[in-house]
Amino acid sequence: MFVERLAQSCYNDPVPGGRSRARSGGSAKAQLLTVLGELVLPHGGRAWTRSLVDALGLLGIEERNARQAAARTADQGFIAGEKVGRRVRWVLTPEGRELLTTGTRRIYDFGVAAATWDGQWLVVLCPVPEDQRGKRQHLRRRLEFAGFGFLSATVALSPHVDRQHLALDVLKRLELVDTAVVFRAEEVALPARGALWQRAWDLDGLAAQYRAFEHDVRSRTPRSTTEQTAALLALVHAWRRFPFEDPEIPDELLPRRWPGHAAKALFDECHARWSPAAVAWFLERERASG
Repeated sequence: MFVERLAQSCYNDPVPGGRSRARSGGSAKAQLLTVLGELVLPHGGRAWTRSLVDALGLLGIEERNARQAAARTADQGFIAGEKVGRRVRWVLTPEGRELLTTGTRRIYDFGVAAATWDGQWLVVLCPVPEDQRGKRQHLRRRLEFAGFGFLSATVALSPHVDRQHLALDVLKRLELVDTAVVFRAEEVALPARGALWQRAWDLDGLAAQYRAFEHDVRSRTPRSTTEQTAALLALVHAWRRFPFEDPEIPDELLPRRWPGHAAKALFDECHARWSPAAVAWFLERERASG
């Protein structure tokens, strides 16, 4: 399941409830995936070890850890090493290309204004039999990765009814189809507007993350090519967690002045401003290593 594998690349450290916590720095392997998706995938799908080591160095990763990250990513089947004399040139595998293509599409498309919401919810009733209770945390984590919130331990929902295939895929993989029900529903006579999303998601916490992201990005003033490359990689690495944290609640249900909109605009602006320098930096490293 590519959505889950993408999400796991952004997260570390299990926390209560089965969710994983995004660390501000992230692992070297997760940061390598950012480098691969941002610089390697769009430019031939190949990179010398030196280029990857130097790119990760801009993010504060030591050379030894960078080389270990490449080896571990290869063990996962996302890249493969080609010997060229005494050096190694890393090549994205078909699985790696698919993972990164899916990831970059989700990162760049995330936050784009959606069509007007029709008021329908996708609801998953998912009781887990007692003899399979070990699957409960896996179920919650995988549905949360797909953007679902939980009203209770057995009731998940999403305002995106087109994600039913994601819910069904999760249930099939966990062999819970026989005990679950997936259907569409509408709110009827709720006491207050937004009551469902307030119960299902921690939007206050998410809003705080968006504000912290915006504050961090605005504090950066990169000028040189190297500084802009480092800033771009840090920008993308920080942003890539939001597609898995934010359920993309329709605007009609969001609080006023939702900070996610300002954060998305800032991401797009800085990405466009810093990308040319980062591409030039990477291609120069490739030429120097070739």
